[in-house]
Parts: sequence; structure tokens; C-alpha cells
Amino acid sequence: MLAKAFSILVLALISTTGASAAERVAATLFKNPQCGCCEQYANYLRQHDYAVKVVETHDLSLIKKQHGVSEKFAGCHTTLIGKYVVEGHVPVGTLDRLLRERPDIRGISLPGMPEGSPGMSGRKAEPFTIYEIGDDADPRVYAVE
Repeated sequence: MLAKAFSILVLALISTTGASAAERVAATLFKNPQCGCCEQYANYLRQHDYAVKVVETHDLSLIKKQHGVSEKFAGCHTTLIGKYVVEGHVPVGTLDRLLRERPDIRGISLPGMPEGSPGMSGRKAEPFTIYEIGDDADPRVYAVE
């Protein structure tokens, strides 16, 4: 009886561990080697169950161009998550929504380096406006957080 209970406990632990590992979302973050806030953003994502690989590059503008990120949407780093490009310090709630809804867009962007955004110092002074990155010339708001 004790052996059966132990076996059930071990199976429960294995299946729980496997489920947690399966839930981690793979992300590749491209950043300038000297940028510290990008590393802070990667840590922020890791704290929210994203498996982040950081790639340091001096060709960040080329990465942005390859993924259709125009200057008006440029942030300080570029992250690839699944089929999406994520530009800048986008809060994880918006990332989770993007991955849950899977809209037909190229990605999303929080342009610039807003104070108080994930990975940035300072206080949030106003809501963050996150834009869709698509084929439209006109910016379209994806979320306000």
C-alpha cells in the first residue's frame, strides 16, 4: 500500500514538472552588448515563465529590418516569440494576450524606452500604448496598459 502511494506521488510530481516545462514560452531577445535595460527585460520575461535566449549584436538595425520593424516602432531591443516580433519593453500581460489571441499581424511594439516599463527604471508616468506591427502605414493600437 505504501509503495503504491509512493508511486502515485512520484507520477504526480513528474507530470507537474513536465507541465511547467511545457508552459515556458521560448523567446530570443536581440540586444546591443552594452545595454543593461535589455538584460533586465530578459530577466523580467524569465520571471514570467518565458525561456529567454539573449543574442548580443551590433547589427540591431538589420534584425529590425529583417522583421519589418520600422523606425517609428523601434525600441531598444527586438524579441522573437513564435511567429511574432516584439519590439521594446512590452509588458507581459500584453505578450500573453498576443500569444493567446494569435492575431494576423507581424508583431507588437512599445516604441522607445518609456520610464517605468518592464526592465526600465523610473516610474510609469502614463499608460503604455502598444502598437501593432503590420503592413499598414498607419499605426494601429494593439493595447493600452
